[in-house]
Amino acid sequence: MSIFVDETTKVVVQGLTGGQGRFHGLRNRAYGTRVVAGVTPGKGGQDVEGIPVFDTVAEAVGATGADASFVSVPPRFAADAILEAARAGIPLVVCITEGIPAHDEARVFATLRAEHPGTRLLGPNCPGIISPGKTNIGITAGEIALPGGPVGIVSRSGTLTYQALYELKQLGIGVTTCVGIGGDPVPGTNFVDCLRAFEADPETGAISLFGEIGGVEEERAAELIAKEVTKPVVAYIAGVTAPPGKKMGHAGAIVSGSKGTAKAKMEALAVAGVHVVDNPTEAGRKMAEILQAR
Repeated sequence: MSIFVDETTKVVVQGLTGGQGRFHGLRNRAYGTRVVAGVTPGKGGQDVEGIPVFDTVAEAVGATGADASFVSVPPRFAADAILEAARAGIPLVVCITEGIPAHDEARVFATLRAEHPGTRLLGPNCPGIISPGKTNIGITAGEIALPGGPVGIVSRSGTLTYQALYELKQLGIGVTTCVGIGGDPVPGTNFVDCLRAFEADPETGAISLFGEIGGVEEERAAELIAKEVTKPVVAYIAGVTAPPGKKMGHAGAIVSGSKGTAKAKMEALAVAGVHVVDNPTEAGRKMAEILQAR
């Protein structure tokens, strides 16, 4: 199985007629994803290489039955695009847009929770989600992912998402689903959400978690793992050598005092029984050891 998406997922690309939306939307379709529609206000009735374009998400859903949205629009339009998809009843919205103002992200998060609890937002500023061999929504290169499971991956870092997939492929290890949650301060989906989904997925036998400095999401993940997760977890935390007091990388990579440091996160995960490693390559090797021993 997979989490959040599978081969039946029907995707509408918001921003399909733009450069990035077109490029990645067509790459997703070439992978095998069921890209059934695009949305660009004012361009309804057109098409992009056979994919029909609609003026609104509601029209696209009514015509195609789309049940996932891929948002690839400029930052100033992204918040409204996400909420439009939610109002249209889309259960999963994947937003890759970077640079959305934090107050817009907070507004979207609060609105979704209060008015559209049936819509899950992945992102913003994330690489998306891929269930290898089934569907790929976002900007992850499908060529680096091996299907067949049994590993589920969740990562804050886009680059580490790609390395995690490729390290496992090099070792002949398949993946059920890989979720890039993004590193912005207000993500729609977090580690805890993904860990619970992987724990409930019968085909996911082990989990790889890739975190980084800033925030407390990894510590919250550690608490959940200690209480609810029965499957082995391998974790890598980026930022061990980050200079103290200096903002690094994502907007969410802000360290406050002793909270949010790589050391604190690694210690919390280790106490929870997680196999904590020192680099991404070692994460793949450790996962191979765990799977071979089972």
